[in-house]
Amino acid sequence: MNEEQIEAALDKVRPVLRADDGDIELVGFKNGIVQVRLTGACSACPMAPMTLKQGVEKVVKAEIPEIKEVVTAYQFEEGGC
Repeated sequence: MNEEQIEAALDKVRPVLRADDGDIELVGFKNGIVQVRLTGACSACPMAPMTLKQGVEKVVKAEIPEIKEVVTAYQFEEGGC
């Protein structure tokens, strides 16, 4: 797993996020956990947790099976990864 692979997977979900005036940034990855930041309208959306798990994580894991989880920058820092 490398940054280019993760960005390519995120590119598959970006059109949906951008349609709602949002986007996603790759912050980092470590031990099979990908850290992202939702931006724009997505950053304050009450549906963001569902979008992250049911949308972003599902697509990224399908593209890169060795990924265990996709978390927000906040979760990554709090989880001690």
